[in-house]
Amino acid sequence: MMSGGAAADERALEAALRPRSLAEFIGQERLREQLSLVLDAARGRGRSADHILLSGPPGLGKTTLAMIVATEMGVPLRITSGPAIQHAGDLAAILSSVSEGDVLFFDEIHRTARPAEELLYTAMEDFRVDVVVGKGPGATAIPLELPPFTLVGATTRTGLLPGPLRDRFGFTGHLDLYEPKELEQVLFRSAGLLDVDLRDDGAREIAGRSRGTPRIANRLLRRVRDFAEVRADAVVTGDIARTALRVFEVDEIGLDRLDRAVLLALCKNFGGGPVGLGTLAVAVAEERETVEEVAEPFLVRAGLLARTPRGRVATPAAWSHLGMVAPAQAPFRGHGELDLFDNVDEA
Repeated sequence: MMSGGAAADERALEAALRPRSLAEFIGQERLREQLSLVLDAARGRGRSADHILLSGPPGLGKTTLAMIVATEMGVPLRITSGPAIQHAGDLAAILSSVSEGDVLFFDEIHRTARPAEELLYTAMEDFRVDVVVGKGPGATAIPLELPPFTLVGATTRTGLLPGPLRDRFGFTGHLDLYEPKELEQVLFRSAGLLDVDLRDDGAREIAGRSRGTPRIANRLLRRVRDFAEVRADAVVTGDIARTALRVFEVDEIGLDRLDRAVLLALCKNFGGGPVGLGTLAVAVAEERETVEEVAEPFLVRAGLLARTPRGRVATPAAWSHLGMVAPAQAPFRGHGELDLFDNVDEA
């Protein structure tokens, strides 16, 4: 487990690698153009920008873009998150401290408690919150006027946001996974900031194992840098990157220890499935949420695992990737044998 000091150092490094403006932000060209128009128009009118909702998988830059919005508008950034807001009073306290023009970044907004969520409706639309004083029949609601501000919400689960909340955002942008060439640009930029001698083949090797995610690419770059400085001549070539990532248990398509453990348990212990998520989590000695939110999304996107009405199932690609032969009774022996549903949450 990473110590508090090491974790703080990692966070500091990640912060140092964040782009500071839309011009520095690599990838997401369409979204950058749209955001630029929204912010330029707001500045031209001398008003706060409309509320912005950013969606997409973790690690693509939603927090970075929120910081860039504040920087581009020349205003302070305030940060909170859905899990931290469990009561309407928590949200009211945050909103009452917002100054005119501020950007309020609301991470994991889909996890906001319902009472606070309802308070957010009037705050976003009317710049007002009703603070309830007292309890029972004698309780009264005192309206508190708020200065105009911009709320930037970030979510990895857009479908969990209620319609009334989604409708209050003036602009909604989706971040897509990065192509390997875009990740190579991210890596070269980060290598320059970290003073790492990164060669073209080294960048290609790391980018190909980064799951289309800049955060993962930067993390792998730092680990490969460590290996190169300790066991090589500090130059990150393709061979050095391959050797380093083998040491850190990241395979050629980006699977890490947990990903492979899930696939091995599914194929070796359960014959390829179907198996319930809870059972699979016990088999790999991890929490159910860890398997579902950390390992499973990439395994599904990579075509190695499927969710069915009866449980999780290994695909032919999973057996092939593990170097194993699927038994005759394994699922997916033919096309169309199993109906797949993304919203299944079986026992």
